[in-house]
Amino acid sequence: MRAFVPTISKLPNRTVLTVTTVGDPNKVSSDAIQALYMTAYQTKFKVFKPRKKVMEVGGLVARWPDAHRKTKSKWTGIWGLGVSDFVRAKDLLYKHPTIKPRLAKWKYGLTAQILHVGSYATEGPTVKKLHDYIASQGYKLAGPHEEEYLTRPNVKKPKTIIRYLICKA
Repeated sequence: MRAFVPTISKLPNRTVLTVTTVGDPNKVSSDAIQALYMTAYQTKFKVFKPRKKVMEVGGLVARWPDAHRKTKSKWTGIWGLGVSDFVRAKDLLYKHPTIKPRLAKWKYGLTAQILHVGSYATEGPTVKKLHDYIASQGYKLAGPHEEEYLTRPNVKKPKTIIRYLICKA
């Protein structure tokens, strides 16, 4: 995927551990993300490794269903961490003292996406470019704003895939 070049593709459904937060992501995300990774890796190494079964752990993804309608201090973030399809809720080992991620199946299908390189605060023009592209191709949004984080947030130039489910307009 090339930076700042929108594309349309079909993505498979994904099994994810999820945690929902409400508030400024800079203030509420760290515990949620920590709980996701703690649960994923506890389950991977204490449940599936002894069974000689390889559990995959994917990258961090977040859905922002109301970010365009609310102030940042009230945003809903649905954080997801991909895991192997064979993982079941009964398999999960929780390590975080207060947050218990749940298992979900995120539906995909036809999506439009773009790679943003730079800080999260500068995503606006990239999102607009993607929206314009979606409309120019005869599609409309059919799901929430989604971001897949390819790098840590503290790197010099973060890389984020911005994605939307789409359908014919």
